[in-house]
Amino acid sequence: MDLINFKGLSGQQIEEFVDLGLKIKNKPKDYSEALYKKSLGLVFQKTSTRTRVAFEVAMTQLGGHALYIDWRTTNFTLAHIYDETKYLSRNVDCIMARLLKNSDLQQMVLASKVPVINGCDEKYHPSQVIADLISIKEIKDRLKGLKVVFVGIHNNVCNSLIEGCTKTGIKIITVTPVVNKNALDQVLLDNAKKTGLWKTSLDIREEIKDADFVYTDTWMDMEFFANPNFVKEKEERTKIMKNFQINEKLMEKNNAYVMHDMPIHRGYEISNEMIESPNSIIYGQSENRLYSAKAILVKLIGQC
Repeated sequence: MDLINFKGLSGQQIEEFVDLGLKIKNKPKDYSEALYKKSLGLVFQKTSTRTRVAFEVAMTQLGGHALYIDWRTTNFTLAHIYDETKYLSRNVDCIMARLLKNSDLQQMVLASKVPVINGCDEKYHPSQVIADLISIKEIKDRLKGLKVVFVGIHNNVCNSLIEGCTKTGIKIITVTPVVNKNALDQVLLDNAKKTGLWKTSLDIREEIKDADFVYTDTWMDMEFFANPNFVKEKEERTKIMKNFQINEKLMEKNNAYVMHDMPIHRGYEISNEMIESPNSIIYGQSENRLYSAKAILVKLIGQC
């Protein structure tokens, strides 16, 4: 089994990842040898903090070993990704890849002898959303019947959040004035719409009134935020998105929990006050990346 997105999974299967993550979090010692002597290859073409830390620490705490592979210092830069993956998969029990293009990830899946986990590409970010659902269920003790409002750019996280929420019974509203065309997956959106649990809107104040969780994300893909070649695009997006910032004024009559998948660009998509608000669960949400990683790994290569 690979985890590239949630397309081949039922809501029950997604929630099994969530429940296992919570179980491991509450009883970590029970899983201290769940991946004894197992090895994970971590292929990073994109930069990372949470994904790398979560999967490396997860393997260590589960009794296994993680091998960090920087794309720039290996022959992934010189050879075909299919051939390099053929080799790598003969040495490890699982591959977690964080790539720029989903098409390259699909080549990895075709070549690999072992499970492949999508650690983020331009279309999907399933491990992040499993952590998000862990965070939601940890607070509310359920998923079905809740309401999440995602505010930001329609991107990879937005895609996986739509799919993860609608499949597990969460109503999700996406307030996304800008759509990243590289992330667009019309089939995913059509399927989500059929559930009756997803819609898109620009009326942010109306949509957050009865939200259980308000979720935001960067207005620029992290690899482009500080890139001088994207200054104009950053300025244009900021101009469009400035009225959609999560701040005290917007949230003054709302008691929803505030979420952000990080990295945060303070003063852009979210204000300092909301990051540090009592309703912010951002850092707990990021901590749950570890338990998302553990649940995924145990499910894919453990005995669970």
